Amino acid sequence: MHTQKEEGRFKTPLDGINMKLRVHGEKTCLCEFHLAKGSAIPSHSHPHEQTGYMVSGKMNFTYGEESFLAVPGSSWNIPGGVAHGVEVLEDSIVVEVFSPVREDYLD
Repeated sequence: MHTQKEEGRFKTPLDGINMKLRVHGEKTCLCEFHLAKGSAIPSHSHPHEQTGYMVSGKMNFTYGEESFLAVPGSSWNIPGGVAHGVEVLEDSIVVEVFSPVREDYLD
């Protein structure tokens, strides 16, 4: 499977949070997120391992008992089942991989 940049539409699961499933296979999916300054993703957990890369912007991540400031070039890995959330400090673009595939993100 492959996609071009123009393919697909962004979904808005929360105010200020726009996401697009870029591509998926049998075991992983790649998502692009555009997050608006001042928005937030409340603490939550899911069974999927989550690996991300900050393309632009600034966000404060919390996961488990830890927190860190994500800036361009930052990357992270959050094991499945670990509570995590985000406070968006600047307009941000993030790319993340989830394993297994997030069925709830499929069209």
